[in-house]
Amino acid sequence: MTRIAVVVFPGTNCMYETRDALRAAGADVTFLNWQATRQDCSEFDGFVLPGGFSYEDRVRAGVIAAKHAVVEGIAEAAAEGKPILGICNGAQVLVEAGLVPGLHAGNVEIALGRNADAKWNGYYCEWVHLQAANPRGIFEEIAKAGLVLPMPVGHGEGRFVGDPELFAELARKGQVALQYVNAQGAPANGFPDNPNASLLNVAGLSDPTGRVVAMMPHPERAAWLYQVPESLVGAWGDRRRAADHFEPMAGKGPGQVMYDCFVKVASESVVKNS
Repeated sequence: MTRIAVVVFPGTNCMYETRDALRAAGADVTFLNWQATRQDCSEFDGFVLPGGFSYEDRVRAGVIAAKHAVVEGIAEAAAEGKPILGICNGAQVLVEAGLVPGLHAGNVEIALGRNADAKWNGYYCEWVHLQAANPRGIFEEIAKAGLVLPMPVGHGEGRFVGDPELFAELARKGQVALQYVNAQGAPANGFPDNPNASLLNVAGLSDPTGRVVAMMPHPERAAWLYQVPESLVGAWGDRRRAADHFEPMAGKGPGQVMYDCFVKVASESVVKNS
């Protein structure tokens, strides 16, 4: 069975939901804490860094957690082609560790800044819509299918920001993994479809391989259909409204689609490296 580590730092708070979604995707899941060594990381086929507030977001969100030896082990796993997914605070850790966008190893090349739309610039918690922007990497199947996935966000520092020329280069290289769109799949045109004024409507960036992804929305909060609001516009809202008893409501939600893709890529890596 594919072994996935859910990496836990002081202040992580989404690890249980993440574990359950990965298990539903068929993975053997272990919590790996911040005291783990680089050698400990060699036992796993993939890593997920879930959301929360590691070290209370002191200094900058994710920057203290990024200095642990366990993150060095994760970097070595990434170099071996194992998939890495950082979600919200986990995304912030990957950026602060220089793993995303990863053009120059170990360099912090972009930032996840404060939400900065003129209509909203504080902590924001609401449902948004995503599309996988390029048919490669962890979310290749989602991109090829052209899926629009509703997903909750919950962050105050989620704005992918940096040199606009660098972001244009990342787009050309296919490193824009996920983008905010509206419910119909058209590009987001400001708030609320883009909840934080992120450049190029970026909801997730990858490294050059596409196998290390930092994303801000929370798929674990949309793993089951019962988590989808009945008021949500679009196909997933229609499914939720049509579910009239527990069995269909306990079915797969849009977030589970992402975890299924992640575990599949990790499983393929095991076969390739065996």
